[in-house]
Amino acid sequence: MLRVAQINRTTKETDIALALSLDGKGVAEIESGNGFFDHMLTLFAAHGRFDLKISCNGDTYVDFHHSAEDIGICLGKAFKEALGDMRGIKRYGDIILPMDEALIMCAADISGRSHLSYTADIPTEKVGDFDCELVEEFLLAFVRNADITLHVKQLDGKNSHHIIEGMFKAIGRTLRQCVAKDPDLLNEIPSTKGML
Repeated sequence: MLRVAQINRTTKETDIALALSLDGKGVAEIESGNGFFDHMLTLFAAHGRFDLKISCNGDTYVDFHHSAEDIGICLGKAFKEALGDMRGIKRYGDIILPMDEALIMCAADISGRSHLSYTADIPTEKVGDFDCELVEEFLLAFVRNADITLHVKQLDGKNSHHIIEGMFKAIGRTLRQCVAKDPDLLNEIPSTKGML
């Protein structure tokens, strides 16, 4: 069964079309309206081996907040839809990922419960024209709509670009582990409750 989803969302602030395949090759076509964020989402897709296409027309003349949050909403909805009833997935994943001097810990549970634990000390307010605080806003929107538990923690690092890049790579690789098929589970749902 193909694990794919397409989400279209139009508000007074953004117009987004998003397509996701969980069983892809890491191919990304991203037009978020912000070059740095495009790069981060491309890294997320490449390291997660997700095929991801995003087109966002947002009110960037105000700032990039609405676009980052709404892309998170759409990506979360797509993840949840593509996973279906989650039969046979490994469910959990974790990594400690180095990015030069930066070190990131990431762990996730495709639990049916949304929770974000985010700990970062990013030294600058911006990378290029991207507000660093929007990483957390994007992730909050993502986990709330994907119904997953995600822990992201900066263990070391002094370069804002490297810290954020390490986070997106780590999240992609962690979620790749979570959604991978577990041969021991066959067609079972990985929960004693019988559902996630």
